[in-house]
Amino acid sequence: MLQIILKLIGTLIILVGVIFVYDARIITKKVFKNFGDQNEATSGFKILGAILSIAGAFIVILNI
Repeated sequence: MLQIILKLIGTLIILVGVIFVYDARIITKKVFKNFGDQNEATSGFKILGAILSIAGAFIVILNI
C-alpha cells in the first residue's frame, strides 16, 4: 500500500515538473506581472521543473 502511495506522489511530482517546464512562460506572465526580466523567471521555472521531474522519477523508480 505504501509503495502505491509513493508511486502516486512521485507521479504527481513529475507531472508538476513537466507543467513547469512546458508552461514556464505562461506561468511567469500570470504570477509576475510587473517582473522586469521575464526570461530569468522563465529559466528559473524551467530549472525548477527539471529538478522536480528528476526527483519524482527517483521516487517512482527507487520506491523510497
